[in-house]
Amino acid sequence: MTIGERIREAREARRPKWSQEKLADELSVARWGKTGFCGRQQVYRWEKGRRAPREWLPFIEQVLGIDLSGDNGGPIADTVTSVMHLGGSDVDRRQFLAASAAVGLAALDLPDAEAVTRRANRPGPVAVGAGEVEAVRTMTTTLGNAASELGGGHARHLAVRYLTVDVKKWLDGRYTEATGRDLFAATAELVHLIGWMARDEGDQGLSQKYHLHSYRLAAEAGENELAATALRGLADQAIDLGHIPTAVRLAEACEQRGRKLTNVKALAYYRNTYARAAAADGDRTTAVKLLSSAQAAIEQAPARPGQSWASHYSHGRWAHESGMIHARLGDLAAAEEHLRLALDIHGLDRKRTRAIVLADLGHVQLKQGDTETALATWNEFLDCSEGVQSVRIGDGLTNIAARLPGLPNSPAASQLGERISARV
Repeated sequence: MTIGERIREAREARRPKWSQEKLADELSVARWGKTGFCGRQQVYRWEKGRRAPREWLPFIEQVLGIDLSGDNGGPIADTVTSVMHLGGSDVDRRQFLAASAAVGLAALDLPDAEAVTRRANRPGPVAVGAGEVEAVRTMTTTLGNAASELGGGHARHLAVRYLTVDVKKWLDGRYTEATGRDLFAATAELVHLIGWMARDEGDQGLSQKYHLHSYRLAAEAGENELAATALRGLADQAIDLGHIPTAVRLAEACEQRGRKLTNVKALAYYRNTYARAAAADGDRTTAVKLLSSAQAAIEQAPARPGQSWASHYSHGRWAHESGMIHARLGDLAAAEEHLRLALDIHGLDRKRTRAIVLADLGHVQLKQGDTETALATWNEFLDCSEGVQSVRIGDGLTNIAARLPGLPNSPAASQLGERISARV
């Protein structure tokens, strides 16, 4: 089905059925806050395929509750074109896109196998080589370091602008097939980072779409590790959103795609994700087996980070994730041991990451009845999280505040409550 046919089908499926005029009015309100900016004739032309709804596409998705990013046969079917459109609408739009299990599972559709060769064989205005590919990777690393330290809310607009201006120019340029595959892979990493930033800001639906595009770009480049990492992002997000069956399917696909890789950090990364999904699904046997397998892989890994996203999966991050999986399985002693391992032995050098671990450790200590230690840990969390813009930090503050009224009155609890009140 074309995009126009999808729009008509979704419009007519509304109960009571919407007219083209009704859809036009709803789109105007979604974009500008009042009717009159979109007319029935525009909707008619879109549905007949006479016009492509480029500026209106994100609002059509929002109003009708559909995902049009991967339509075959439509005017925006090409992955590169689609992700550039997504980036363009991201810059101009602040509405929340509702996340759904369907968006995540859409990533498992077969990507466009000829995408790189088709673009490599057409003339373009700019010659692209290894230097441009390295530039994309350098910018991704720089922006990623800033986001890891200060949260995804700090620099996402810079990453999106870099994608839609500089990288777009190179993707539309002239290059060999080998350079094209490298360029697609580098772009997949940048798009994955933008998805991570969007999620860290709290925009789950937008994050899913970026991860989906990252997966397709990586698969079209033939990069299994990058593709598996994008699936891992979708699986991890599906767990947090409560789409557990979808999370299990995505996590399993991620682990299977990465199974033959030689990068032991990637193996630990993907297996811990699968273990987290299995634990959320109540499958203790699978979760414990995968936890053990992930530990065996990380114990073989060098301490220094590598070049790829998965190669930055540190021993500290492994210990943190493993601790939270143990907590989900009810083994609080093992959970605290792993969280302390993340903080005290392996260390975490990013403010954002360290703060999140401290918040989680405090909750585990509270569940074990060690209230005094939990309060001290949460005070350290407040110190560490100053200046960090992340929905995970906001969630940590909210969760701690919700638990304080149920604790015995003490000077430490009162002081912590005052500090949180000054932050939220």
